[in-house]
Amino acid sequence: MNALITASIASLYAGPRPGTLEDEALCGVSAQVLEREEGWRRIRTSYRYEGWVRQEELTEDPALLRRWEEAPKLLVWQSCADILEEARVQGRCLATLVRGCLVEPLDQGPDEKGWRRVRLPDGRQGFTPGKFLLPPVPVGGVPEDEEAFRENVTKTALAYLGVQYRWGGRSPWGIDCSGLCFTAYYLNGVSIYRDAKILEGFPVHAIPAEQAKKGDLLFFPGHVAMYLGDGRFVHSTSHVGTHGVAVNSLTPGDPLFRTDLLETMTGAGSIF
Repeated sequence: MNALITASIASLYAGPRPGTLEDEALCGVSAQVLEREEGWRRIRTSYRYEGWVRQEELTEDPALLRRWEEAPKLLVWQSCADILEEARVQGRCLATLVRGCLVEPLDQGPDEKGWRRVRLPDGRQGFTPGKFLLPPVPVGGVPEDEEAFRENVTKTALAYLGVQYRWGGRSPWGIDCSGLCFTAYYLNGVSIYRDAKILEGFPVHAIPAEQAKKGDLLFFPGHVAMYLGDGRFVHSTSHVGTHGVAVNSLTPGDPLFRTDLLETMTGAGSIF
């Protein structure tokens, strides 16, 4: 690690200029700088996705990087969480973080009014309600408790229901199909490939579609969804009339049936 995302949401592009959004790296994500141009950095994130980000959205300060690497972390679970200068709602807002961002706790727990004192990756300190924060699940290998993982990963994906579709998005402000699946897995300790396909070197492997279980992935040309069981799945779609995270079905006769997706499904994937 020689860089750290300090923006709440850092936009990653294919080149050192604004263009089509490739991904969004969230506050607290570590990265490796691969290339530098004036005002821009090409990075590889800790989850092995690459892109160009504005220089002001990250830090390369060795002291900040060292402190962050050694510090305990808490995960923002609230859709949006203001970090305030004072432990009161009238406090000036220093930053607004989204689900998936990380902060450093500076106390042993919430105070009598429920506030937590935290530090941002850029060193600024502030306060946010303690109920907005959870201990992060360490990202590692395939979970030992398969049933618990399947339950938790689908609950996480469903927490984004109604969020607008955003190409390259990965937050409650906007998310795309692979961003939804990746984020749900990542927040539950598994790092899968960020795009809508199975890639060697990542834990998802192909399985017959008829063997898919709750939490497995369903693949379509340029699209991915998470299976919920009983023929239903959750996905982020730009389909006319939806344009966001929704539940649909592969079962004819179900009011949520998507005939176009049933006809074009290419397969399924699982980490188990």
